[in-house]
Amino acid sequence: LAHPDRPPSPVNVTVTQLKANSATVSWDVPEGDVVIGYAILQQRQDGQMQRFIREVNTTNRACVLWDLAEDADYIIQVQSIGLYGESQASKRVHFRTLKETDRLPSNSSNQGDITMEGLDKDRQLQTGEIIIIVAVLLMWAAVIALFCRQYDIIKDNDSNNNKEKTKPSSEHSTPERPSGGLLRSKKKSPSVNIIEVAPVRGCAWSRLPAVHAVHGP
Repeated sequence: LAHPDRPPSPVNVTVTQLKANSATVSWDVPEGDVVIGYAILQQRQDGQMQRFIREVNTTNRACVLWDLAEDADYIIQVQSIGLYGESQASKRVHFRTLKETDRLPSNSSNQGDITMEGLDKDRQLQTGEIIIIVAVLLMWAAVIALFCRQYDIIKDNDSNNNKEKTKPSSEHSTPERPSGGLLRSKKKSPSVNIIEVAPVRGCAWSRLPAVHAVHGP
């Protein structure tokens, strides 16, 4: 017997994004049921291959089926995984993969037109953004050039003022004194006067030396 707390089977099981080797299956879960995962049974209609996909701790309501055979028929069924077990399998859904040479369906031409229109709009937006950016850059360049010009004018005025201030000081400056400082006075060499004294007879002075040196100034 099925547990009363098991979730009901998924509904609205659909297959989209068909390609030669892959497809996407999606489903809905009735509201009010606690679902913690899903299980998918994938089987080729000829019975050559069967795959069981199970994932828990997720709230995803879609799964990509990969490694499919091209131009082959498949049948899938989806189960919901709850806290107390799995639900019954959903109704079988049949789909067929595309060939490698197959193109998109005929109604895809309208989608292509829409895509091209979107690209054109994007290009127009990009062109407008580029124009705005260029205008802003030109404005900044003009501001920088004006600032540099004003800076050069102020700099020239300052240099001229400095030159005018330095001229009077140079004219009234006192000449430098020659090196050497004070003149040195010449020293006079001492003069020596020699006086000859003749000896006197009978006098004790005769024993004295005959020459006396007198130092004058």
